[in-house]
Amino acid sequence: MRVNGELKDLATTVTDADTVEPVTIDSPDGLTILRHSAAHVLAQAVQSINPEARLGIGPPVTDGFYYDFDVETPFALEDLKPLEKAMDRIIRQGQRFVRRVVTEDEARAELANEPYKLELIGLKGHPTEGAGSHDDGESVEVGGAELTIYDNVDPRTGETVWKDLCRGPHLPNTRMIGNGYALSRVAAAYWRGSEKNKQLQRVYGTAWATKDELRAYQARMEEALKRDHRKLGAELDLFSFPDEIGSGLAVFHPRGGIIRHEIEKYMQERLLAADYELVNSPHITKGSLFETSGHLQWYKDGMFPAMHLDQETDADGHVTRQGQDYYLKPMNCPFHNLIFRARGRSYRELPLRLAEFGTVYRYEKSGTLSGLTRVRGLTQDDAHVYVTPEQVRGEVASQLEFVLETLRGYGLDDFYLELSTKDPEKFVGDDAAWEEATETLRQVAIESGLELVDDPGGAAFYGPKISVQARDAIGRTWQLSTVQLDFNQPERFELEYTANDGTRQQPVMIHRALLGSIERFFAILLEHYAGAFPVWLAPVQVVGIPIAEDYVDYLGDVIGRLKAAGVRAELDASDDRMQKKIRNHTKLKVPFQLIAGEQDRAAGSVSFRFRDGTQENGVPVDEAISRIRAAIASHAQVTSAGQI
Repeated sequence: MRVNGELKDLATTVTDADTVEPVTIDSPDGLTILRHSAAHVLAQAVQSINPEARLGIGPPVTDGFYYDFDVETPFALEDLKPLEKAMDRIIRQGQRFVRRVVTEDEARAELANEPYKLELIGLKGHPTEGAGSHDDGESVEVGGAELTIYDNVDPRTGETVWKDLCRGPHLPNTRMIGNGYALSRVAAAYWRGSEKNKQLQRVYGTAWATKDELRAYQARMEEALKRDHRKLGAELDLFSFPDEIGSGLAVFHPRGGIIRHEIEKYMQERLLAADYELVNSPHITKGSLFETSGHLQWYKDGMFPAMHLDQETDADGHVTRQGQDYYLKPMNCPFHNLIFRARGRSYRELPLRLAEFGTVYRYEKSGTLSGLTRVRGLTQDDAHVYVTPEQVRGEVASQLEFVLETLRGYGLDDFYLELSTKDPEKFVGDDAAWEEATETLRQVAIESGLELVDDPGGAAFYGPKISVQARDAIGRTWQLSTVQLDFNQPERFELEYTANDGTRQQPVMIHRALLGSIERFFAILLEHYAGAFPVWLAPVQVVGIPIAEDYVDYLGDVIGRLKAAGVRAELDASDDRMQKKIRNHTKLKVPFQLIAGEQDRAAGSVSFRFRDGTQENGVPVDEAISRIRAAIASHAQVTSAGQI
């Protein structure tokens, strides 16, 4: 239940003065509690099989849970079935989750054999200090106002059979977990997210209110596995991550390169039509630039180490000129500020919209890298808009509309908005400016008519933001575009413009990333379309397949006309049998296969074969070319006969 707005166990004592709301197991809060309780049962099951296993943390996560363990032998996939059987026994027993407040000394005495728990006890009151990030999970253990231990109590004997340090709340008993749970995979993870700490073994699972919901989730995961961009990237020859280059650094192959080019080209066309000006900046800079921007103070852990350059020495090795630290850039915004500052600016120039496809470099931990969705070298479709205070609201609304319309052009159309507000521990600027910026973004988001979800504390250090969350073809949510207000960098860079009354005024800065990064957006589109891109994005749009060698020249002329019209078309004149050619190009998800034999040659026509195997025969060549070009121009998704 929720008591006075705070989640509490059902066993909590309440009074008539309390406001009490029920929490159902299938609600978002209920599922979080269910999954956290399942994580505890997993930990109990592990220690019932391996009493020497030491406990890390076990938080709920999106759609599931995990628990970290220090064990001598790493877990393997075949260990999951025995663990599920042990969990089943605990669940059937209906053990009660009983909350108990303890002092720090009592907690240390009871958990003396759990070194990781002892470390967390020492974090009480500041649970994320020293952690790799704010979502490392310590808050599920010691994030409350007091230290608590949850006992798992046998309902028949009243005996405590297991215990864990935890803030709760939990289900009333283990039986409520039911049969809607499953363990899914194992992985390794550094304790508290730091590579300096020991690597623990992590077991992942999922839990749902019913078995049917579990099965539906597993079906979605099976479909997601088929759509995994890493798998499709290899099958379709789009990109790779050569070991010789390094972790998190991708190369795009010709087929992937043309998709990326089309993504960027459409974006550039949209930018120029919306009065953006394209700029460019170097990949490396003196450290002083990021001191001015604040990134070295707030973001240094996410930057690659400095390169000390320009130092000069004499023949005796004495330093005659001091060197300087240079950094690979993690952000483009400081460079754009320098472009704004390069000359005097008038209010007549504002809004000034600067855009760049700028490659940046971020030192992501190796354990967090994931295909193209989490890389160390990425190209941002970055834009920074400089406006007068009076223009802020209108420009933010305009930017949001621009974002949504552009995303629809890529075939995404199911959105909601998230408003990220100030992290009280990590921000620059005064509270009044933050409140004004946050309220402005909130009003624009509400006026958009889209669902708005709050993200407390999720903003960057320099300002609040609206992010566009997009749902893909199988219902997964991806954060895409962001529109972020910044009252601070203009001050730090001493940016000014001449107002209409002749005074010097400070502009407001809007950070806008539409795709996030080209690499990540590429992965999202690849999974959204399962590799079967709309015709305009497909690396090969048309392939010609002659029924026999006699028709190579005829179909070659058709392919030549398509190429001349700007269509990415190829002729398969190989010695393979026609059916093998069809299978090969179907696997490569080519939108249109044009087939021609004697009847087509005599009639001046071709036969269309579509991705789903349907065909349309006897289409005049001129009409075929016109229909293909129309499908490209309209960004159509064509998979079957009758769609063009």
